[in-house]
Order: sequence, then C-alpha cells, then structure tokens
Amino acid sequence: MITMKEWMELIDYKITEGGDYGWTCYGPNSYQLSSWNGVHGTGGYSFNIVFSTKTQKVYEVEVCDYTNERAYRMINPKYVEKHRKEAKSRGEFANMAWDDVDFTDLEVDDDFIQKCLAIKACESYDTRIQVPIDLPNDQMFLMMQMAHERDITLNQMVEEILKQVIEQAESDKFDEEDLL
Repeated sequence: MITMKEWMELIDYKITEGGDYGWTCYGPNSYQLSSWNGVHGTGGYSFNIVFSTKTQKVYEVEVCDYTNERAYRMINPKYVEKHRKEAKSRGEFANMAWDDVDFTDLEVDDDFIQKCLAIKACESYDTRIQVPIDLPNDQMFLMMQMAHERDITLNQMVEEILKQVIEQAESDKFDEEDLL
C-alpha cells in the first residue's frame, strides 16, 4: 500500500479539502484528504486518500480521471472485506466512483503511481491492471523456458496464460483439475 508521503508527493502537497471519513470500516480515526485540480471535464482529475490520524496508516487511495471517465482505487488488503460489508449494509455500490463510472481496483503500488502521474500530466496511460504473481521457483523456471521457446518475454507469457484461464472460466470450461 502506498504511504502518506508517496501520496503527498503525487499531489505536490496540494490539498484542496479534507474531513472525517464518513464510514466506520476504517475505524474512528479515519480522515480523508483530497486534491482536485478544479476541472470536471477534459484535463480534470482528483486524488483522494483515507488514513488514520493516529497512526498515519493508509486505508484507501483513489485517482479519478475525468477526461477519460476512469477511476482507480487501492484499498488496504486488510480492510477490503470490511469496506465491502459496510457498502452492502448501507445499500451502496462499493465500486461506484461517480455516476456511471466504477472504480477499477489495483493491487500494485507502482501501477497506481504510474496511472496517477500520467493522469496528472494529461498523458495517455496503460489501462491494463498489473497483477502480483508469486510462483514457486520451479514453476517460474518452467514459464521462463516456455517464454524463451516462443521468443516472448516472461510478462507476455504470464499474460497469455492468464487470458486463457479467464477465457476458460468465462466459458464455463474450467475445472479444478485445470489448476493442478
């Protein structure tokens, strides 16, 4: 999870508003800060953070790209389920950013940071999501060999495998045995 310091550097220390976070899922000391550039349409963006005023622990960060009508979010993994449950109990859509725009949840700090930097600079950016993968060394080596045989990078190999698994799952042709 990114830190307060990293978030503050992303926004160039320009805070436009703040207040107590209205939900209880992050505890009684949760506070939200925002940095909005004042533009709703083309060139508009906002950055938000929810953190503890006691420990400075970051619970959630968001970036809203009003130009492309996209919103990205990272929720501290320890609080994802609490956030989901509170949204449900409130009758809220846990993924709704605004109007018809849903949050895309990210898991990799660098993915969030790179998207933020591009949005702030009004530059195009990769809308794909980086996924952390932790494989045993023998499986990693096997995938490296497969990638080498196909003359592609390891990242391309992993992407191909993940796409195949997703396609199988979506077409209901996926069995538990496929994972073994």
